[in-house]
Amino acid sequence: MDPRLWHKVAALSGISALGLGTYSAHGFKPKNPTYKEVWRTAILYQLVHTAALLAAPVTTHPNIFGGLLTTGIVTFSGSCYVVALLEDRKYGTLARFGACAFIAAWASLLF
Repeated sequence: MDPRLWHKVAALSGISALGLGTYSAHGFKPKNPTYKEVWRTAILYQLVHTAALLAAPVTTHPNIFGGLLTTGIVTFSGSCYVVALLEDRKYGTLARFGACAFIAAWASLLF
């Protein structure tokens, strides 16, 4: 697989993060304001790891690094978005797997 594919994945993730951030600022009004912070945490983690995806092509194992970051974005940020939208923390079980994927991605840079 072409390692530059990760730039396209980063572009899609960045576009969606900015769109979700705009929605948060102008349209997302949960009944419980705590869930606005959950949403903002999801955006922060998505944006930070999206930026890291840009470095995937220059890593030793771009597909491992990029794949783990993408998995983390989808499972961590994705589950946080669902928790915030539904205002129910029971939907956050995937967040821990996403956090592990983020840690594994960063650890993969050691090899």
